[in-house]
Order: sequence, then structure tokens, then C-alpha cells
Amino acid sequence: MEKTLDTKYTYTEKKDTRSGFGDGFLEVGKKNKNVVGLCADLIGSLKMGAFQKEFPDRFFQVGISEANMMGMAAGLTIGGKIPYTGTFANFSTGRVYDQIRQSIAYSEKNVKICASHAGLTLGEDGATHQILEDLGMMKMLPNMTVINPCDYNQTKAATIAIADHEGPVYLRFGRPSWPIFTPADQPFEIGKAWKMIEGSDVTLFATGHLVWEAVVAEAMLREEGISVELINIHTIKPLDTEAVLASVAKTGCVVTAEEHQFNGGLGDSIAQTLVRNHPVPQEFIGVDDSFGESGKPVDLLEKYGLNAENIVKAAKKAISRK
Repeated sequence: MEKTLDTKYTYTEKKDTRSGFGDGFLEVGKKNKNVVGLCADLIGSLKMGAFQKEFPDRFFQVGISEANMMGMAAGLTIGGKIPYTGTFANFSTGRVYDQIRQSIAYSEKNVKICASHAGLTLGEDGATHQILEDLGMMKMLPNMTVINPCDYNQTKAATIAIADHEGPVYLRFGRPSWPIFTPADQPFEIGKAWKMIEGSDVTLFATGHLVWEAVVAEAMLREEGISVELINIHTIKPLDTEAVLASVAKTGCVVTAEEHQFNGGLGDSIAQTLVRNHPVPQEFIGVDDSFGESGKPVDLLEKYGLNAENIVKAAKKAISRK
């Protein structure tokens, strides 16, 4: 069904978003000699090998020493370097939160924290590695920019764009092969939402892997005569509140979709914006206060309700509450 959807956002290839990071990292390294890499013993998993091979003098394998990696990265910025750190999202946040808060966010160090294997779609490694709290942890830190792109192309574009942003960035991406449905030559503007589809009955705000599920849901709802406005929120912080409020003023109800806990994620940010400015019915697609488990990525998304079918149900419920 996915390849025959009546929508312009179709795909012919799937690729993991971590490869988008790896390819973007190599490209930005060629453009900017101040870009350096640090990795905590996961070069293959983070797809950082091409950069390491091309620029061995600008790459540091720190081993299983994530806290030390964050301290090194902070120090490198003092000499004008732009460090990209690489490890799993769980180890990029939960394991090193104190170092990020004290050494990077507090002093606004120009560190790019690049975090792979986020969310349920990490799959078989299970709950201990499937961090679902990272967006909330990072967006609560003052001075931190938080980005969660949706496919290979958008991840590559984001990886390149953050080098020109002065200040700390958390860039989140994933492990599984995923549809590539956004343009290869897309501009990436930090903090600017992307209205993918214009609609009038309900707004879908989606981020990360769930953007594709929202694309599928939009087509399903359109077949039932429901007009959906689909907005890709690749930047969780700073949130594009202008785009959020403009859409909600038109549709009058909202569904948020993310591979994250309800608490602290995109839905939380949207809800705070709405309650302060324009309260409307909102439904949440995400993980409801639980850990994950071992399983195949798509099976886990289905079990935890993070798929197109559940977005459709949530949209109908939001519309019924207007």
C-alpha cells in the first residue's frame, strides 16, 4: 500500500537515518576544516568511518568513555573547533547528562551531540537501549537546540546545517531502514517547520520516523473525505510556534506523533504552546509512560500504537472533540 498511496510523498528506496548522518558528516567535514569527530567506540554503528578515513587527524576514538567524550568536545570548542560527538542516543543523554548540562549547555559550547539508535525502532536491543526520554531531557536544557529529522535526506541536510549554527545541538536519528521520501536537495532551516500537505479539518504534527506514518495516515484519511494538514516538525526546540498557531487557527484540532514518551516530547511542546495561546482538542501518538522491549522495529511501533492506523483513529477523535 505504501508505494501506491495517492500522495506526492512516495518512495523507491529505504535507508537508515544514521547513514544520512554519516554521509552528511563527511560532506560537512570537507566543507569546514574546523569540524572534528569524536566517537565512543561505535564508529560503525554511527557511520563515522568515512570521515575517520578522510580526516584521521580530525577524529578521536575515545572508547567507552562517553562522559570524557563530552568534556573533550567542550574543550575543543575553545580552540575554535566544531566537535560532533557520536554514540547511541541512550549514552548521548542519560549517561552523560551532568557533563552536557555543566560543560556544554551552561556555557553554550558549540558542541553537536549526534545520537543514533533512538526510540523503539532500535529494535532487538530492547528497553535498556531504546531511550524514549531523550528529547525531553535535552529540550529542558537552556541554550540547547533539539533536532529530530524524518528520513535519510533530511538527516543528511540537518547534519550539514548544524555546523553553521553557533551553540549546542542535539541531533537525533535512528537505526532501521526507513522510506526516503523528502528531496535530496532540500534546504534545512533550524527552527522552521515544513508544511508538507495543506488541509483544513485536522493538523498532524509529526517528527522523526513518525512523519512517514503521518504521510500514510493522511492518505487514509483523505480517502474518507477528511482534509489533513501535515506539518513536519524536525526542530523540537526552538519550536516554530508561528507555524503551529497558524495551522491550528485553521483546523481547530491537533494530533502529535512521535517516537518518544508523551511526557517531554513534541506533543508536550505543542500542548504548552496551545494552552498559552489557542487551546484546541489534542490527541497524542507516542509511548504512554512505559519502557520498550525487544522486537522488530515495525512490530514494536504497532504494539505501542505508533503507526498510521492509530494516527487515523486519533485524528477522528480530535475532530469529534471540536
